[in-house]
This record gives sequence, structure tokens and C-alpha cells, in this order.
Amino acid sequence: MNAPGSTACYHCGEPLPPDAIHQPVGGVERAFCCTGCSAAAAWIEDADLGDYYRLRSDAASRVDAVAADYRIWDREDVVGGHTRDIAGGREITVLTDGMRCAACAWLIDRALQRQPGVLDAGANAVTGRIRIGWDPARTSLSALLAKLASLGYRPFLASGEESERQRRRERNRWLVRIGIAGLGSMQAMMLAEALYLDTANEMAVPTRDFFRWVTFLISTPVVFYSGWPFITGMWNEWRGRRLGMDTLIASATLLAYFASVVETVRGGPHVWYDAAVMFVFLLLVARMLEQRGRNIANAQVDALARARPTLATREGADGLPEQVPVNALQVEDVVRVAAGEPMPADGVVLDHPASVDESLLTGESTPVEKAVGDAVFAGSYCRDAVARVRVSAVGTQTRLSQLTRLVERAQSERPPLAQTADRIASWFVAALLLVAAIVYAGWRIHDPSRAFEVLLALLVVSCPCALSLAIPAALATAHGALARMGVLALRPGALDALARVDHVVFDKTGTLSDGLPAIERVVPLGDLSAEDALQIAAALEQGSRHPIARAFDGVAATRVAEQVRAVPGQGVTGVVEGREWRLGRAGFAAGSADDDAVWLGDGRRGIARFRLRERPRGDAAMALAELRALGLTVGLCSGDAAQPVQRFAEALAIEHPLSRQTPEQKLAHARDLQQHGHVVAMVGDGLNDAPVLAGADVSLAMADGAALAQRAADMVITGGSLRRIPQAIELAQRTQRIIRQNLAWAIGYNLLALPLAAAGMVTPWMAALGMALSSLLVTLNALRLARGVRP
Repeated sequence: MNAPGSTACYHCGEPLPPDAIHQPVGGVERAFCCTGCSAAAAWIEDADLGDYYRLRSDAASRVDAVAADYRIWDREDVVGGHTRDIAGGREITVLTDGMRCAACAWLIDRALQRQPGVLDAGANAVTGRIRIGWDPARTSLSALLAKLASLGYRPFLASGEESERQRRRERNRWLVRIGIAGLGSMQAMMLAEALYLDTANEMAVPTRDFFRWVTFLISTPVVFYSGWPFITGMWNEWRGRRLGMDTLIASATLLAYFASVVETVRGGPHVWYDAAVMFVFLLLVARMLEQRGRNIANAQVDALARARPTLATREGADGLPEQVPVNALQVEDVVRVAAGEPMPADGVVLDHPASVDESLLTGESTPVEKAVGDAVFAGSYCRDAVARVRVSAVGTQTRLSQLTRLVERAQSERPPLAQTADRIASWFVAALLLVAAIVYAGWRIHDPSRAFEVLLALLVVSCPCALSLAIPAALATAHGALARMGVLALRPGALDALARVDHVVFDKTGTLSDGLPAIERVVPLGDLSAEDALQIAAALEQGSRHPIARAFDGVAATRVAEQVRAVPGQGVTGVVEGREWRLGRAGFAAGSADDDAVWLGDGRRGIARFRLRERPRGDAAMALAELRALGLTVGLCSGDAAQPVQRFAEALAIEHPLSRQTPEQKLAHARDLQQHGHVVAMVGDGLNDAPVLAGADVSLAMADGAALAQRAADMVITGGSLRRIPQAIELAQRTQRIIRQNLAWAIGYNLLALPLAAAGMVTPWMAALGMALSSLLVTLNALRLARGVRP
């Protein structure tokens, strides 16, 4: 990993400073960047765990030279909701972002198990979770966490641990069910093969009955344990007075099982245990694949929910730092965020610029440079020096919590396409049961000995699993892919509408522009100086989320505005030092003809005029080109004056831009396009975009825009890149193609299989195999949507 003479630290791989530390490791002189890394390597060597350096596939995290104080973790109010009692002590699960490979998990396991008082320990390199069981009478949790930190694995509390534990238990139950069903199916098929090969009926009756009773013992746990989800699903469907896929699965399985039991007891000519257990096993595998697609969809939201830490370093009244639970933070508190730590709440940067990693929130891997006064958000990570942040929103008011709630609500609602698939499957089951009854009656007349076998094969082969999975599997995978590329779907049916879009309308300020307007010139027109006018305007825009407010961020705030109220599409009004002011359009603030400037006035006359300048986002031109390459028409509908809008449109090759549009006019424009047969997507970010976002066929809001715009939108773009829009549309179109392919296959398969089964040309075990393969095919086809998607 690190040969002698290397310019990188042997432990963490970072560049070596001029005063690098040298010490022997494994009999070879090695160089280290700091005392923290050299101390970690020395402990690993002394503990006889040097194999870690040989086994690892990636460098470790840098070890802080100054040991952190983890004594707060011994407080019950901090970890009480995250620990549980076990035999002999307590157990907790913590997260770390330093686990890079399986060798890290190996090292953590052995390092913890060698500490006095540790009852059990386990590390998972995939999830970054470390489970620790310890005896509080013999050691403290803080001592164990300090040992982890000394090796470069800084811990933090895992939020939502109970839900994570529940998911883990549920996954393990499904794996056990599949394991039992798989073993049972193999054994049942081996015994069934012996019975099938006895075509001349030469097998002794006691031997035949012995094979059947053994198969009965093998099949019973498969049917009633592995197949229990289908049985309970059938019961729930009956209680809801509807027919669904579980009804057909459970009825076919139980029918095959109990008919086989009867034939075993009375010594009949046929048993169908093998069909029952194969049916259960193959369907469980298909369900697990479907669940995998759903887990992909939930993964980004889970990562966002876990991103908020449980502890924060707050500055006390005396200016000294103290560690407190994040839930104890309040607005206006000042917190310190060390390098590598997540932001505990939304806030603004103080003192000096900070480099922030917002990849979990936006999908952008490149750190964002935040200037003094810039907003930072819970869930993002401080990359370099300690950042001081003044808290502006905590708990459920943070952007992270709001987005998570919106996505969770969307995922709890079934999209219209999925509801349609359920209705089709329900009618299909009802029709199939009627056809099965007719086929059974016909075979009772034609060949009574085969009537039940044909009925069973018909029920199994035509089970509408593929039909029921065709749409949900594709939608679940597509939503997961959207989340990974940085687009969160907030409404059911948004993906379907996005696939049909042919006209995309953009707002300008904060959407196509970079959202960083700058004051080009201030023209005082009354008795105020330019400086006074700037300070009044800055007071009115204080706390506003509108992009224009960013132009006044650098103005020293020496005045305070009261009774501030935003007037959508016009500006803001408020009282400063006892006088009512307006800031916004000329007609609104100054009572004069509109132009392309921002005015400060009292509604009757103008006191100052601000000329602002904006630039397009860096990827705006490329995003629009990609939209046109998809065959879409691009439009611009802005509330700004004609001249800046026209300049913007010419720079981006947008024809027929609309300027000075009120929220009502924007909505009317979208309605007009819809009346002419267009499917309209609206992209905006401001408060005045909320009506048109709600009225468009599908709408996308920028995550750094107003909260109302996000609530009105169907999707939120979590990063600043506009290229996510053509990527999302292309994915939505691919999803529709995948759904059509799945439906075509499912319907075609049933049209082919039903006549063959009704004609007696398919045995029950062949029917089970064909049905399961059909379900697996549509699920695997849906999973193709996740391929090639990158943040």
C-alpha cells in the first residue's frame, strides 16, 4: 500500500508534510503525516493486528491528533433512545464514515473485542454501522468510542436505529424463508423425480408411500412458514373483499398441498408436493427482487434521514464549546462543525468561508465553497477547517426534514399506473377462476383422472405475478434511479407525466440564472443616500428566500424591518424606522412605468433604483441542448423586465420569451399550452412560481428555492445542475418503454400458457417454473433502469 520513500502517509494515504513522522511498522520504516496516524499504526502493530495493512484495499481515514472527548456519550439523555438492554449489559449501533473496505471491519471487530468489558462487537463495511455490546460496570461507552476514533473511525449516533433494526429483522426473515423453501424444493424435487420415473408402476407401494410421507414432512414448513406471507396476503384481500395475486398464489399452493395430503393418506395415483414448494420458492425469489427495487428507491431517503447527527458542539454564553444533543439546539445558537462532521441544522456561515460537501443532499461530489453569510444545510459535511454556523432552522423545519417528509409521503401513495395494474390483476383473477371452473368441469367429463392436475396447472401457470409486478417493479427502480441522480419525486404519477412532456417552460431568476444577482449600480432619486437606500433594501430582504435578495447579502444590516410581507410577482413591503417601504417592480414600489430595475419607494414615488445583473447557470446551455435533442420545445416565462429576459433568451437560444409575467399570467400561459395539446413541464424556484408549478402537467422545483414552490411541485431537483432535468425525462421515457415491454410479455405469456395448460400439456411443476420465470423476467427487466445511473 505504501512503499518506503512514498510521499503519502502509510496509514491514511494523505500527502506527507515536510515534518513527517517516521517509525517502523512490520520491520520496515514507514512515514506518517501526523502523530494521530503514527499512534494508530503503533497500536495496530502492538496488538498484533498488522495484517490489516496487508488485507486492506483502500487507505484509512486520517486520525485526529487531538483526541475528541466522548464523555457526553455516557449521558443517558444523549444515547438513551439508541441503546437497548442485552444479557450482561447494553448494546448500541453507531455509524462511521471511515470504513472503506472489509479490512476496516476486520480491524474494528478485533480492536473492540480486545477491550475490557466488551461483550460483543460487529462492523459492517457496506453500511458503515458498528454494533457494540458492553458491560457498563466494567467499561464506559466513551472509552470504546475513543478507541475507535484513535484508529480513524470517528463514530456518530445512528438515527432511526429502531426502524433500521426492524428492516434488518424483516430482511433476515425473508432470507430464512427463501432458504427453507430452496432446500425444501430441492429435496421435494429429488423425491418427486423418483416417483415420476416410475412410469411402469414397478415401485413397491411401501417405498412409494415412504417417499410421499417424507415429501409431506419437507413440504409442510415450506408451505406454512415460507409461504405464510402469501397466505396472510390472501386473508387480507378477502377481508378487503377483493381478489388479487396473493389469493391465486395461496389458493393454488394450498390446493396442491392439501390434495397431495389426501392422496398420500388414501394412496391415490398422484401427489403435487413438488409443484407447491417450487411455486413458493420461485415466488419468494421474485418478491425479493421486487423488494430490492423498492429498497433502491428508499436508499437515498434513508441516507438523508441518517445524515443529521445526534450531537452538536454549541458555543455557550461564555463562548466555550459544549456538546449537546441536536434536539437541544435553538434558532440563533452558534455551533462549531469540525472537518468531516455533518451540519446539525440549517444555518449561515460565520467568520470565514467554508468548504461543504453536499453530495447527500444534491448528488454533487464536488465540495461547495460557502462564503460568510451563505446558507448551509443539515446533512451536508464540513470538509476542511472548523466552521462556525449560526443556526437558522432546527428539527422538522430544516430543508432536509422537509424534503424527507415530502418524499416519504409520495412513496406511501400508490401511483395511478400501479393502481391500474392492481385493478387489471383483480379482474384477471376473477376471470381466471371462472375459466378454471369451466376447464375443470370439462376435464371431469373428458378424463376425470387428470381433471385436478389440469386445474392445478392452469391456476399456477396463469398466476398474474408478472402482470402485477410489471408496473410496480419498474416504478420502484425508476424512483430509486431518480433519487441517485438528484431528483426526488414528491407526487404519485409524476414519472408518468414526465415521460409524456413535450414542452418545458423555465423561470429565469434562480432557475436558469445562477441565483447570484449582483448590484451593478445604485441610483438614489430622493433625499436618501445610496448607502441608506441599500441598508433599507437589505433590511426588507433580510431572511427572504427569493434569489434577488442575494444581491443585498453583502450590505451591512444596520436597520431592522418589521411587518415584512412578500407580494408574489411584485416585491416586498415592510416598515423600517417607522416608515413603510416597498421594494420590487417600478409599478409596485414607485408607481411609475416598469423597466428592468428593482425600485425602492413608498408605492407612490421612487426613492432609489437598483440595476442588477445575472448570469446563466454554468450548465444551462448544455441542459437546454439536451432537452431539444430529446425533441422537446423549451420556453422562458419570467417576471422580470423585457430587456434582461430578452438578453437571457438570446444567450440560451430560446425563442419567444415572455417577460413581466405575474403568477396568474404564468399559469394562464401553461393552460394555453395545455389547451393546444401540449404536455407541459414547469421548472421554477420562487414563491411566485407556486401557482404554475401546481397547474402544470408536471413541475420541478429547485431545492434552493422557496419552500412553497417545493410543496407545489411534483419533483425537487436537489442540486444546482439543470442537466438533471433532461436526464430525468430520458429516464421517465425509458421507464415507460420498460413498462410496455413488461406488460406485453406478461399478457403474451398468459395468452400462450393458458391454452396449453387448459389442454393438459403442462404439468403443475412446469407451470410453477414458467410462472416464476415470467415474474423474474419482468423484475430483471425493470432493474435495467438502475443501470448506468450516476449521481
